[in-house]
Amino acid sequence: MEKKSNHFSGQIGFVLVAAGSAVGVGNLWRFPYLAAKDGGGLFLMLYLILVLTFGFTLLVSDIAIGRRTQQSAIGAYTTMNPRWKFLGILTFIVPMLIMTYYTVIGGWITKYAVVYLTGQAEQAAQDDYFTSFITSPVAPVVFSLLFMAVTALIVYNGVEGGIERVSRCMMPILLVLVVVIAVYSVTLRHTDASGQLRTGIDGFLYYLTPQFEGLTVKRFFQILLDAMSQLFFSLSVSMGIMITYGSYVKPEVNLNTAVRQIEFFDTGVALLAGAMIIPAVYVFSGTEGMSAGPSLMFISLPKVFAAMGKAGVVVGILFFVSAIFATLTSCISVLESITANCMAIFHTGREKTVLVLSAIYLAASAVISLGYSIFYFEVQLPNGSTGQLLDIMDYISNSVMMPFIALMSTILIGWIMTPDYIIEEMERNGENFHRKKLYRVMSRYVVPVMMFALFLQSTGMIG
Repeated sequence: MEKKSNHFSGQIGFVLVAAGSAVGVGNLWRFPYLAAKDGGGLFLMLYLILVLTFGFTLLVSDIAIGRRTQQSAIGAYTTMNPRWKFLGILTFIVPMLIMTYYTVIGGWITKYAVVYLTGQAEQAAQDDYFTSFITSPVAPVVFSLLFMAVTALIVYNGVEGGIERVSRCMMPILLVLVVVIAVYSVTLRHTDASGQLRTGIDGFLYYLTPQFEGLTVKRFFQILLDAMSQLFFSLSVSMGIMITYGSYVKPEVNLNTAVRQIEFFDTGVALLAGAMIIPAVYVFSGTEGMSAGPSLMFISLPKVFAAMGKAGVVVGILFFVSAIFATLTSCISVLESITANCMAIFHTGREKTVLVLSAIYLAASAVISLGYSIFYFEVQLPNGSTGQLLDIMDYISNSVMMPFIALMSTILIGWIMTPDYIIEEMERNGENFHRKKLYRVMSRYVVPVMMFALFLQSTGMIG
């Protein structure tokens, strides 16, 4: 079986690939705007606590299941308990949905990188630039197809020769770029029209300081759920990716160390992303600029880069290149998860599987891209937001299926297989699983309750 011959070269290779999957576009744009919206340091504090408890539990479960069963999602859950095969199928469907729109976002980022590299930074800062781009019937399709083709080429070349090789190159570069921009952001100074001086240090302190004004129990619960959902999507858990990657990990690798390193990488990049974006937006737009929400990356940031003058062009190039790397490593992991499951289901080789999936997703990417032009329509979603094609795919996968999968998997592990099933794999080579008591409590009691609450909130059943 081809699957068994697919392995990462060792622990560093696995950690860089898994961290690459975890460090996605969500770290670069979703994390900073949530931190700005949800009381700065308060959000950070809750996020860090959740990383070490909630995120740790889901991450350990997925990776250990993958290595213990040597299967991707469907096979893994079937091996654990044949009656729970349905959970493997649901886990397989999530990346299938995510893949339809992740390449579209990757195409948008690629477009902006090209704009900055070709000296058109001023146009990108115009009010209607982003809207006119995504509503065009040609340009967004071309860029999303380009992004999809690059992703497919890397996955086509296999685990060690394609995915690991690219991640080994991209992750260190991404880390350096994010640190450079974060340091530059903190040194910025700007005097606005009213004569008020704002500095990057002020913005950085705004980012780190917990804001408790007007905090109610309901608001605290909302911030907690925001932090939990961000962590959930950030770590690539409950979508089969870490199960697939876990199945490629060699028996001698210490999973305890690997999990700590993945947590460190992912959280470090998320915190640095906030440090590079929030001070810059604060300096040039004040606290009002923080309310940009999801449009922060494509509308607010180009305005901030324009306000920096010539330096802004360089910073813009570095930012969008690092965003391409982050999105590409995540996109690769989504496609690899789908590929691994399809190879197991249809008993086909990697090359043929990737070629067929590429044809399907090139078509799907084009359709989703055109969701803002030719196929434009609006739908009221259960959580109160209004969505187009891309938003519908995102809502079904992220807000409905992933919390449900995490809920069901913790019930399976906590109460049917028991936590010992995972703990044995974490201590396979005689290692000491230091957080095993925490894992038992979290997987049996805390995570199922939290996931149930997140599922109710994200589906609009509770406000």
